Amino acid sequence: MSAQTRKARFGVFEADPRTGELRKHGVRIKLQDQPFQILALLLERPGEVVTRDELQHKLWPADTFVDFDNGLNTAIKRLRDALGDSADSPHFVETLPRRGYRFIASVEGIDDLPIQSKHLRVLQPRKLWIAGGMLAALLVLLVGFNIGGLRQRFLRTSAATKVQSIAVLPLDNLSGDPAQEYFADGMTEALITDLGQIGELRVISRTSVMRYKGTKKPLREIASELRVDALVEGTVVRSGDRVRITANLVQASPEKHLWADSFERDLSDVLALQDDVSRAIANGIRVRLTAQEQARLASAHPVDLEAYEAYLEGRYFWEKLWPAGGPKASEYFELATKKDPAWALPYSGLADFYAVDGSNTAIPNEYCRKAKALALEAVKRDDEAAETHAILADVEFWCDWDWVGAEREIRKAIDLNPNFARAHSSHGRYLLALGRADEGLAETKRAVELDPLSLRIRWDRWLLLYMAGQYDGAAEQCRKMQELDPNLGIGHVYCGDVDVQQGKLAEGIQELEKAVALLQGSAPRGIAHLGYAYAVAGRKNDAEKQLAQLKEVAKQRHVHPDLLAGVYAGLGQKKEAFEWLEKAYQVHARDLLELKYDPQFSSLHSDPRFIDLVRRIGLPP
Repeated sequence: MSAQTRKARFGVFEADPRTGELRKHGVRIKLQDQPFQILALLLERPGEVVTRDELQHKLWPADTFVDFDNGLNTAIKRLRDALGDSADSPHFVETLPRRGYRFIASVEGIDDLPIQSKHLRVLQPRKLWIAGGMLAALLVLLVGFNIGGLRQRFLRTSAATKVQSIAVLPLDNLSGDPAQEYFADGMTEALITDLGQIGELRVISRTSVMRYKGTKKPLREIASELRVDALVEGTVVRSGDRVRITANLVQASPEKHLWADSFERDLSDVLALQDDVSRAIANGIRVRLTAQEQARLASAHPVDLEAYEAYLEGRYFWEKLWPAGGPKASEYFELATKKDPAWALPYSGLADFYAVDGSNTAIPNEYCRKAKALALEAVKRDDEAAETHAILADVEFWCDWDWVGAEREIRKAIDLNPNFARAHSSHGRYLLALGRADEGLAETKRAVELDPLSLRIRWDRWLLLYMAGQYDGAAEQCRKMQELDPNLGIGHVYCGDVDVQQGKLAEGIQELEKAVALLQGSAPRGIAHLGYAYAVAGRKNDAEKQLAQLKEVAKQRHVHPDLLAGVYAGLGQKKEAFEWLEKAYQVHARDLLELKYDPQFSSLHSDPRFIDLVRRIGLPP
């Protein structure tokens, strides 16, 4: 193959040596001149070694004063970045130490169509005018005959190709260091957060896309499962204090590459780098940005490198260990606040830790105070970050029982990031507590659309359907939780609860017994709900055994008092049920915020003590 006369195709790439263009799926990829010249030399001799001396003579003549080794290594690295290739496991460019490089992929030459050929009949000018006139007349006739139909088809085609929903797949870590996975995951989450600020676009949340990490599924299949129009796939390479992101935007159906580019900055400018990529993706799908969205995507500031790394590691452990929380995550968040005290997000991470983990301790009120202080610090440092307002809203709701403050903060979070699934989900729970169940159900439905594979989001959706008495819908959600994680005991707890309320006591008890076995007998909620099911089924002795077990567990860890109250309510022992509900009130137990709707306490609703408790909590009567 002569590189002077033919293009070359390898894999999904095409290279044209005459124009210096490299394309992937037909979309041009930015590649500097020297890396492209190296590629052209390798493509001329696929399977053969191109020595370092040959490359030096070709690209760095004797009268060129340059550090050849450094220049060649940089050019090869840029070439590999453009191809998504790796020195450790090459698919295209193989390194032969101290000798040179070899192109190892299959290469196909592409013939160009000649401008003239003896087989091509060239029309004479007069015939050309005649043919042109006939064609023009035909077009006029066709357009006049069916201009409406043509226009409708054009509009339908345009509408069909418009990208209104998108998912950012986990970026591949090309750093060659598995310990850098947290960094690639952090970059993925940052892009999702940035794109989520665009109100015109539906963006799938982190939890759902992370389930595709390392998958070999076809892009069209992933897009179908997530119900999106387009996918972003790419790589991230960190080298020293530099980071490079290469991203491709792919339309799902029909599959078509819309855009591809690469971006590189110092790590201290990594927040600006994320914004660069997000703006480029938005431009690639021609989505309209409001003035406020444009301003938010241009507001990044330099961040301390060590603080950024610590924060990403904290996020990595926090997502990995939810819902149990993780002291490891809090350590990294704490470190990030010390390294860069002006940066808001580490404070949000710490506030989230104390708010969630605190509910499982014997001192939830103390943890709530810490969470509130940290959430306020986060908002003070960045009033334009949706995460800071969402976490403050949770603290206002769960810890302070401040409905007005929670509503204000969660609406601010959703305004800043309309695609923030957690904010919609939390808002749904707030609305339920305030007696606006229909609005709450709409919010949790929106959250599931944005994060369909998240256990936490499914959990909230289940809760609202269950509390609203929509048991068929609740059963569908808990089955989905079981599908996402068959060994997750809490999914069986919730399916058992639904069965019990539907009168299917045998099935419900079976589910709850399975849950307790999966939770290894020490998870209080599973034990309590099994005790309630035994009580409703008339198995008083078994119910009392569950109560005794709960009290034993309470000697080792915090047990929400309302869990014991539920078992006593099932046994019909109202005095004891109200004693434990009062203990729950003293520690601001979070389950009390759904007390009015929880069917386990329906037998207490007419009791004056129940009405008084609802009043003191501050819930609508």
